[in-house]
This record gives sequence, C-alpha cells and structure tokens, in this order.
Amino acid sequence: MFERGSRYEKVPTYTVPNAQGEPVSIVKVRLLPEVEGVVTRTILQQDRVDLLAYECYRRADLFWRIADANEVMDPAELTNEVGKAIEIPSQPE
Repeated sequence: MFERGSRYEKVPTYTVPNAQGEPVSIVKVRLLPEVEGVVTRTILQQDRVDLLAYECYRRADLFWRIADANEVMDPAELTNEVGKAIEIPSQPE
C-alpha cells in the first residue's frame, strides 16, 4: 500500500465501509518511535527538511524521521522559521 521506506510501510491496514457501504482501506494509528541520540540544529534561511535529511542520512526520503522527532505532521513546519532549533535523530539502522 505504501512505498518501501515510507514511515507507514510497516503500519497495519484494515478495511472498513465508507458512508456508501463500499470497502475502504485505512491505516491503523502509527505510534511515534522512541527517539534516541538527537542533535539540535538551528534552521538557516536556505534549509529544507529533505536537504537536512540528505545532509544527515544521505537520503532525502528520510525527512519523516526528522518530522517524527519534532512531532510535526507537516514537515514544512520544521524549516519555516529561521533561527528555530529542531532535533535531528541519529542515523537510522
């Protein structure tokens, strides 16, 4: 249902009926992983969360790890304020 490497890749899904009684696949609640080993980073003017993920992990698609560590739904919130401090979790396994 989700791409390999997605933060939802291992989250169980199940089917429920919508208002018209048709089956719809939904994702169960995804609990945020426990974050160990974080580095605090101050946001600069040119920062983007995908670029930060590439800088830290050499994989831009792992931006969601940074979003999870900072408990934001919209990753763009992480870089919308220059000077704001965010947490960057340690290298993924």
